[in-house]
Amino acid sequence: MNKKIVISVNTAWNICNFRAGLVKSFVRQGYEVLVLAHDDEYAPRLAALGCHFKQLHMDQHGTSPSRDLALLVKYRRVLHSVRPLAYLGFTIKPNVYGSIAASGLAIPVINNIGGLGATFLHGAMLTELVKGLYRFSLRRSSRVFFQNRDDRQLFLDAKMARESVSELLPGSGIDLRHFQPLPMAAPAPAGFRFLLIARMLKDKGVEEYVEAARIVRRHIPASQFQLLGGVDSDNPNAIRLGQIREWEAQGLVRYLDRADDVRPYLGQADCVVLPSYREGVPHSLLEAAASARPIIATDVVGCKDIVDDNCNGFLCRVKSGADLADKMIRMAQLTPEQRTCMGASGRAKVVREFDEDIVIDKYLAAIRQIEEAASHSAPGGRALLPAVAAPTLQE
Repeated sequence: MNKKIVISVNTAWNICNFRAGLVKSFVRQGYEVLVLAHDDEYAPRLAALGCHFKQLHMDQHGTSPSRDLALLVKYRRVLHSVRPLAYLGFTIKPNVYGSIAASGLAIPVINNIGGLGATFLHGAMLTELVKGLYRFSLRRSSRVFFQNRDDRQLFLDAKMARESVSELLPGSGIDLRHFQPLPMAAPAPAGFRFLLIARMLKDKGVEEYVEAARIVRRHIPASQFQLLGGVDSDNPNAIRLGQIREWEAQGLVRYLDRADDVRPYLGQADCVVLPSYREGVPHSLLEAAASARPIIATDVVGCKDIVDDNCNGFLCRVKSGADLADKMIRMAQLTPEQRTCMGASGRAKVVREFDEDIVIDKYLAAIRQIEEAASHSAPGGRALLPAVAAPTLQE
């Protein structure tokens, strides 16, 4: 029986931070896993997960037809050589071009739509182009996983995915053994501490966070505002490092750069903030909730899946620094006991709904269905996952 699985994502960093548990689980089950991704400083760490790695250069943010065609050819060449049991795609280009190549070779495909990203936030023409690419690339997929109901319904309404093979996941899940409840830090002498964990992108609401910091400081002068995350200079929506340094010089924020382990920073934070414009299910909020931290996030797709307003945090209006500031002031004025109660509610929610094991079990079930179908495949050799009504997560 073929036990090879190919996983492709835009960066090795993505695998290490969001898919490590899934990869290790596949390896424990006896599958041989090959990761195809753009090379970065995290690629050498993949060997520790028990998988193989092959560099696949991709223009992550570009729209050049010639470069994308070259990427499709690369996918076809690798997949033709490996002939895996299944191809698993994450992020836009691996989902589109990897899926087209795999389907053309009769290799079953499992996609993961982890949020729609900037493509669906900016520019109608580009959005329609991407919709067309998704419609073509997902038409023969064995399973299409979505991280929230809104994205799933959007794809179904636009006929970009078939309802019979679409299924919900609780984001990428969270490793509850790694992220344990952290006791609230003693009140900081310098004041209440807010923390934003994200890539430094405009779509993450970084500018609104800084705007809110200006307002909050007028009411609570000693409050602190931290930024934790890398600067993606190649992304057209990136916040320039120079701009961040200017904010630091003005005393508005403190930039902590990027960290492989965010737990020490969560332990020192009084509240975690994410004013994003749209998400799949943001991993930073899962980490915060699992660590028993109260949260403030925008009332948008993805974020609202994690934050129950007035229960484990507050929801604010998108693209409104003023409303974000209002929620920050409200959070800072709560008693420590009230914030501890919010944090406990967040921990209970992720334990109940977002355990990484839920994600892993759904992937293993999909792979086993492919194996079963392959064992009963027709002489033509193409194994298709049966089109069954997809179960949904509980409300």
